[in-house]
Amino acid sequence: MKLVVSCEHGGNEIPKDFQKYFVNQRAILQSHRGYDPGTLDLFEDVKALSGFSESNTFSRLLIECNRSLHHPKLFSEFTKSISETEKEKLISTLYLPYRNSIENHIRTFILEEKTVLHISIHSFTPILNGEERNNDIGLLYDSKKPFEKTLCELWKAFIIEESPLIKVRFNYPYLGSADGFTTYLRKQFPENYIGIELEVNQKWVKNDGLNKTIKSTIVKSIKKLITIN
Repeated sequence: MKLVVSCEHGGNEIPKDFQKYFVNQRAILQSHRGYDPGTLDLFEDVKALSGFSESNTFSRLLIECNRSLHHPKLFSEFTKSISETEKEKLISTLYLPYRNSIENHIRTFILEEKTVLHISIHSFTPILNGEERNNDIGLLYDSKKPFEKTLCELWKAFIIEESPLIKVRFNYPYLGSADGFTTYLRKQFPENYIGIELEVNQKWVKNDGLNKTIKSTIVKSIKKLITIN
């Protein structure tokens, strides 16, 4: 099994040419709407286990790298009204280079007759629209893919083996079959591709650093996961 690790919302950078659209929006850029706090910290540790890794550090409010090109929220309220030329620039300079790099490496591994486990790292806000999300870790998969389900069950067991008090839920707080990068890649690679989105509760993040116990538990559990036969 070959591990590929990605981080779609690792940062909240805005290129100079687009900063004019984000004047006085520092608070939003630094919130969960601007990026996924803690994910880059976790990514830096997990990538050592991978055959390939890639992170995006530009804000999701520029262009949403975890959405398909046809998705209505590909561009945020800050960029949906910019010129078509500027949109094409974001697609050609940020979106496609990031996604194509990952897709091409996955294709290479599959052509080498490897099974690819792709872990897409995300984090979620503890409370959304007044509703508390009552889990520490979410493992998102496509319920129509039996092996993805089996692998997530194993992963959950490995996590609890390391830290019994961590609460792990499947397909929560989001569904693994919703529009996303892994959903797109499943269509490109119907065989030998396993796409799982890892969601970590941001209550365990401080100053962009993930809680050491949570981080260590995730890293150790992934080590076990990629060595199973």
